[in-house]
Amino acid sequence: MWIRRRAVVRFSCIEGCSECCVRREYFPSKKFGKIGVLVLPGERGRIRDLARRNGVRVSILPRIGASGPGGSGPSRIIAYQMMGKDANGDTCPFLDTESGSRTENGGHPCMIYRDRPLACAAYPVIGADPVVLDGKCKFCRECGGADGDLDSEIEALAKIRAGVDAGADTVWRYATGIGEDEDRGAVMSGWVREG
Repeated sequence: MWIRRRAVVRFSCIEGCSECCVRREYFPSKKFGKIGVLVLPGERGRIRDLARRNGVRVSILPRIGASGPGGSGPSRIIAYQMMGKDANGDTCPFLDTESGSRTENGGHPCMIYRDRPLACAAYPVIGADPVVLDGKCKFCRECGGADGDLDSEIEALAKIRAGVDAGADTVWRYATGIGEDEDRGAVMSGWVREG
């Protein structure tokens, strides 16, 4: 009797890759500027402490706010974002690009890997039920995605979703004002009401 087993492709960083820690994108459009790594309010103090202990300067801006009806701005911030250290918003401040050390896969090491934000722990999972992987992830592009061993990423994503439940009438998004030099005229800064 033959038993056919489904091949499981376990997610792992691909040779030499640190792209997810380097490249930032405009979201939801260029006018909002480049976004940083999502940081929940409960993670913000811990990230600042880690920065202080590692001698790293971090910039944490608001990302999503909420208010009741008719508000002229958010009454509470439900998510923050840690911006990249480069002027254009790229390169996570905790990515060690200067020491010359490399991970076992040849990428740049994360100084806070064990204590990284939930958004980093969830990556490359960007949706659950069904599981959706980020098509910009080099592993997902080259290996066709991961079929298993994504439990910890899915769990991290569930915690993020629970943490950013707005529970408000109005949701606000923060425009970072950060982008490529050639896009400066198109990038806004400050709170923008959604919808």
